[in-house]
Amino acid sequence: MTASTSDAPLVHAVNVSKSFHGNEVLKGIDMDVATGEVVVLLGPSGSGKTTFLRCINQLETIDGGRIWVDGDLMGYDDRGGTLHRLTDKRIAAQRRDIGMCFQRFNLFPHKTVLENVVEAPVQVKGMKRKAAEARAMELLQQVGLGDKPSAYPAQLSGGQQQRVAIARALAMDPKLMLFDEPTSALDPELVGEVLKVMRDLATRGMTMIVVTHEMGFAREVADRVVFMDAGVVVEEGPPSEVIGNPKHHRTRAFLSRMRQEEQAHAEAVVASVTGNTEALADAPGDGGDDGARDTAG
Repeated sequence: MTASTSDAPLVHAVNVSKSFHGNEVLKGIDMDVATGEVVVLLGPSGSGKTTFLRCINQLETIDGGRIWVDGDLMGYDDRGGTLHRLTDKRIAAQRRDIGMCFQRFNLFPHKTVLENVVEAPVQVKGMKRKAAEARAMELLQQVGLGDKPSAYPAQLSGGQQQRVAIARALAMDPKLMLFDEPTSALDPELVGEVLKVMRDLATRGMTMIVVTHEMGFAREVADRVVFMDAGVVVEEGPPSEVIGNPKHHRTRAFLSRMRQEEQAHAEAVVASVTGNTEALADAPGDGGDDGARDTAG
């Protein structure tokens, strides 16, 4: 959670642009992320946050600008100022150093938890299976799932599946972790367990870029918050400034909506807990009124 003192950023993005069908989604994004830094990207839907993440690891090709990760120009060779697209094989090799967790977990449904985590190190990095399994078990312990190696994804909650996805990404020993709204597909009561794992990663010094609407996480964990809207960076700085005292009216309007959503989220959690408690209280039990009625009947 504390950035490195090194002058060279781990991620260096310059004038990045990207369009889809004539719609300019990124309009010249400049961004540096230091080693060990946690950067949270905030912004309304359609602001370009996810597209920027996907451009970093070349799941999307950029239309203009350049992105370096650890000094490596992503997706291209620079030959005398002219960019030449790398082969798919070389791009895949670049991606090995970048872990990414999506909104959906994308686990192999026919493989166990352990097999999901072991797959990439063995198949992509050529790691010996025994060593990969030992490392996978360490990572499953780290994300609180050391007791689930033999389970299948369908047997897990959404929060557990997302934690497996994080362990799977970490199994490749990435230099950088990208999170694209990793809690948005989860039921409210499961969000906390995933955020805890991400907090632990930050404490361990993992460089992270996180797209999220979880304001509490951003306040507590982020070194820097970047607010994007309509394909540009509107405002950035420490959470205490961007979230606590935003300067731009677009940031203030967005945060006002987010506070309303946070309140609704909190109410949903309370309603869920209350509903479960009431269901238990109403359930027939030994010695209760329902039991007495059954006997009387």
